[in-house]
Amino acid sequence: MFDCFGAGQQLTQVTFGGRTWREGRAPEQFAVLPVMRQLHESLWYLTEALDLPVAALHDEVRTTLARTERLTAGSPDELLALDVGAHRRAVGELLGRVIDLVRGGGPDHRNADLMGRDLRRRDLRGASLRGAYLIGADLRGADLGTADLLGADLRASDVRGADLSRCLFLTRPQVAAARGDMSTRLPVALERPAHWR
Repeated sequence: MFDCFGAGQQLTQVTFGGRTWREGRAPEQFAVLPVMRQLHESLWYLTEALDLPVAALHDEVRTTLARTERLTAGSPDELLALDVGAHRRAVGELLGRVIDLVRGGGPDHRNADLMGRDLRRRDLRGASLRGAYLIGADLRGADLGTADLLGADLRASDVRGADLSRCLFLTRPQVAAARGDMSTRLPVALERPAHWR
């Protein structure tokens, strides 16, 4: 599932003043969309960070959030000239400090290859699963506590009955790509996908 985090609407309504790609701006709009999407994804994460108990970093998060919002208001030329990779790295470093304060030092599985693994009996509460490959992993009934799921690949992972309600930086695309059911617990900000039964 593709989720642009509202970048498409911003691009059409604000950046291009209501003109759609069908009105002759397709090449330019298609070039700007990946930049806008990355900025909007950063906004999603930074907004979530403000809801976490990290008062010592809230001012820095607010400043970075405001800067990111200003960047989304740029012209097409400004957006295309933006080093969005550098901005994402700065946001990622800040989010890493937020995560370290919240998750409480669980196991470190950053960028780990956990594809197809049976993780039901592993203690993943507070784990760092940032960027981990959890494709097809069995997480049925697992309590992930405050696990960091920033950038984790959950495609076809089995999260039926799992408790993801306190996980950090879990997104709609991640949830939609996983296999859950009515007993899967999600953060309040995320809707249960219609295909979960």
